[in-house]
Amino acid sequence: MTQREWRISELVNQLLTLGVKPGGVLVVHSSFRSVRPVEGGPAGMIAALRTAIGPEGTLVMPSWSGLDDEPFEPATTSATSDLGILADTFWRLEGVVRSDHPFAFAAAGPLAARITSDPLPLPPHCPPSPIGRIHELDGQVILLGVGHDSNTTLHLAELMSKVPYGVPRHCTIVENGSRVRIAYLENDHCCQNFSLADVWLRRNGLQKEGQIGNAHARLVRSRDIVKIAMEQLAHDPLVFLHPAEVACEECDAARQSIGYGRS
Repeated sequence: MTQREWRISELVNQLLTLGVKPGGVLVVHSSFRSVRPVEGGPAGMIAALRTAIGPEGTLVMPSWSGLDDEPFEPATTSATSDLGILADTFWRLEGVVRSDHPFAFAAAGPLAARITSDPLPLPPHCPPSPIGRIHELDGQVILLGVGHDSNTTLHLAELMSKVPYGVPRHCTIVENGSRVRIAYLENDHCCQNFSLADVWLRRNGLQKEGQIGNAHARLVRSRDIVKIAMEQLAHDPLVFLHPAEVACEECDAARQSIGYGRS
């Protein structure tokens, strides 16, 4: 059965009813496939988000390329397909500002430059990074048709908790006209256990949930995500890793990295 198309005005009402704050900072992680069909397609969904936060609000989306061996060009490098068509549409729009490094976010609104202007953050989601600035600015996080496994703010919580794992990674930048490979350690794993945040946030009444278009959506303050995750990480620094007996390759690599390259 063909689904009806959601009007932009309906999406705006749904966003405001969910609790999106006009004039605030809103970072969006999304699966447009789950939301659609929408009047105007991805651009229509972006228009609804921008209308909901208003001219004093700042809209933010992840915009990294995922290319470790290729330099990032903010004006031309596509966002990785893992981020979805909404994110890859957003950075191309007029008036949108994008970070000048491989772990880019894109933003539009009065605080866009403040959120995106930090130099290369290593690890990628440390406090002086776009996701760290959103936390600093008491922004909201909305998950449209995706779960907390797409919630980058949980990586910020890991770093603020000083988790013991750090998997060797690298990125490539251009410095003085030459390509330079930069090695770093990243708090990386499969992220499936980020779904635990649903339990913690719901238990404390900190997560609003509802329908946006055809998608299930979650809305949470960035600071609440970090606070609740840090409380859990204080009890178990490996809470987001699968136990060894599960044989998850990415989580196993994180476990094996403990102590790697650290003094």
